[in-house]
Amino acid sequence: MTTIAARKAQLEARLDDLRGRLRSIEAELQGHDTADWEDRATESEEDEVLEGMGVSGAQEIRKILAALERIEAGEYGYCTKCGAEIAPERLDVLPFTPFCRNCAV
Repeated sequence: MTTIAARKAQLEARLDDLRGRLRSIEAELQGHDTADWEDRATESEEDEVLEGMGVSGAQEIRKILAALERIEAGEYGYCTKCGAEIAPERLDVLPFTPFCRNCAV
């Protein structure tokens, strides 16, 4: 069984990882200086993928920050909708989830 302290450390490590990735994505998006139109077209396509990854990462960061707030408030591991305890197996897969299995559907 994973303790709250272990979950918090897991979430904080993931948060650090995501923030580093977002910094890398931002640097990559700002680093284009090519004058060739074919290269620009390729870079544009790559930028769309990077932007999608950035949006996804930012969403996960918000979820992690919310989970860390629930930990601090002593509400982590309980569904924010119905108040039921969230199964540890669910938290193993989605440590930032605010919902039990029943409320997530």
